[in-house]
Amino acid sequence: MALKNKRYFWIQLAQDFFKSKEMKLLRKIAGGDTHTIIYLKMMLISLEDGGHIYYDGLADNLAEEIALVIDENVEDIKITLIFLESKGLLTRKNDRDYFLEQVPEMVGSETATARRVRKFRENKQALQCNTDETKCNGDIDIDKEIDIEIEKDIDKDKNKNPVELIVEEYQSRIAPLDGTQFEILKEFIILDGMEAKVVLKAIGFAADNGKRNFSYIKAILTNWKKDGVLTIAAVDERERAYKESKIKGQSENQKSNVPEWSQPNYVNTTSEEDKEELEKRKRELLERLENRGG
Repeated sequence: MALKNKRYFWIQLAQDFFKSKEMKLLRKIAGGDTHTIIYLKMMLISLEDGGHIYYDGLADNLAEEIALVIDENVEDIKITLIFLESKGLLTRKNDRDYFLEQVPEMVGSETATARRVRKFRENKQALQCNTDETKCNGDIDIDKEIDIEIEKDIDKDKNKNPVELIVEEYQSRIAPLDGTQFEILKEFIILDGMEAKVVLKAIGFAADNGKRNFSYIKAILTNWKKDGVLTIAAVDERERAYKESKIKGQSENQKSNVPEWSQPNYVNTTSEEDKEELEKRKRELLERLENRGG
């Protein structure tokens, strides 16, 4: 399904990004500033795929293929890739899928509609008249434009189907959603008969637990499908049962920490043969200790 409302992406660098140990090390190696720029460019080209960089096999290796896109020296890119992989900033999913671990935490996005509204508001601020009592004609027109856009958005929300809601929820809370990932989520609903709310629940569960990656969400949905959990009611029942079993398990663990011999009604059931054997071992131990002491 093609989304008509185009989405724009950007990277939000944390204030201490360049103060991190990894970035300091990267900048200290020969040509460090170049490698840092390459890393940032790689982040930018991975945005629409949520941090994934795919090797399509057009060039002999990933470094050469990236060079075609970002116009940087191949050898410099190779060094950057080696560094990023050694520091856990770049992980290899398979021979064709590489993932930049920091991107999901840095990505920001907005729809074309939201972008227009924001631009209108910025223009409104710039075009304000010198007095607060009267409005410029341009301001009045901008207000009308904003109202129209907001009304359109409200109407769209009313008419959104569950699949569109899933896309928006994923992209707002996890990362950009690529076409392959979107098709997989659709299959859970269309082929497996899973309620859309169940998919939304899995996305929310992953985001709340700081697991902002598609593999984690897919694993949740796969487990639920395997166990026949296809409705939101079944998910809620599963959570309730899990909480009850956890409480019961904690209670049993607390009981097991109390030794039997400390209980008032404890009865020693050790046989006479076992007692004799224990006594024999006790004597042998005492003899060894005495010999060492001598």
